[in-house]
Amino acid sequence: MAIRVGVVGCGFIAQYTYLPALAEIGAARVDVVAASDTVRERVDIALDQFPGATGYTSYDEFLAHDGGMDLVFNLTPPPLHREITAQALVAGCHVYSEKPIAATLEEAEELTGIARDNGLSLFAAPSTTTTARMVSIRERIENGEFGHAHTIKAHIGGLGPAIWREYSGDPKVFYGKGVGPLIDVGVYMLHAMTGLFGPATRVTAVGGIVYPERTSLTDRTLGEKITVETPDLLSINLDFENDRYAHLFTTYAVPATKAPMFELYGTLGSASIGGGQWYDGNGATDFYFRDELNVGDGWQNDVATPNSLPLGGILESGLLHAFDCLETGSENVLTPEHATHVLEIMLGALSSAESGEAVKLATTF
Repeated sequence: MAIRVGVVGCGFIAQYTYLPALAEIGAARVDVVAASDTVRERVDIALDQFPGATGYTSYDEFLAHDGGMDLVFNLTPPPLHREITAQALVAGCHVYSEKPIAATLEEAEELTGIARDNGLSLFAAPSTTTTARMVSIRERIENGEFGHAHTIKAHIGGLGPAIWREYSGDPKVFYGKGVGPLIDVGVYMLHAMTGLFGPATRVTAVGGIVYPERTSLTDRTLGEKITVETPDLLSINLDFENDRYAHLFTTYAVPATKAPMFELYGTLGSASIGGGQWYDGNGATDFYFRDELNVGDGWQNDVATPNSLPLGGILESGLLHAFDCLETGSENVLTPEHATHVLEIMLGALSSAESGEAVKLATTF
């Protein structure tokens, strides 16, 4: 029997990723029964794709949908995540929430408690760890192929949504407090790092606002001025147990780069994922392996990832994982505890960049 799905927040991310993915997964597994947004035009776009669904501009009416919902996708802007998720959980729905899980650790821990107390699953994006590539890399680490895997270096960013001409939402939110490149895109790398190395113990960071004002180039808001209110460039270092470390450079202040997006280093090997490879979770990876007696045979480029998923996108892998969990009872790896830990890292990084002091991390997963 198909899982009854409701989607709240029918903007850009829903239109270009989630709704098409739900359609591709298919009616045998997914029955989109309701869609909600404060803007009726966006609701109608969702209904064009799922004409059998009911549209709502009132969230209360959405939650009271006749026939009920099994799983609600919370695709609203970050400041709304806590309230939208909490209400859906209280209404008896499993929830898949876009990142971040909440704005504060207290809010995140509250949501974890509500889900637990109601016997519900809370799936927390991003789903980097559920891609076929990251599952395969983790297996290589556990099998000892890298020797002691000790360091991860990641680079993600650009100039942000203000220059995306096709972006249909309001780009200002991405440069305001509570978002920025760290919360918007750096979070993908932090989930991957902690998914491979486990919980971090300390974070230090430097960074700030490089471009205090932007001019929007999107078709919808062309020429509008955007005041940057949160760091648009951050360089972050993480400490882990077992002599492991990671570095993240995340920015909305870099026009272009040729830097690899993600690299893993071990005593016996390395893995490198370039910009052209990263966004396909089923995509290829470059590997280098050596042994104790020689320096190796050089890079093995574009090594295919085994056990590809039906959908290769990073976001899409999370949808597949959520449906697998609800259908089979398999373990949820996109846990609110993991998302809460990553939230603590991000809040700690912002604090460290402002104070110049290292921040010890208390949460775990």
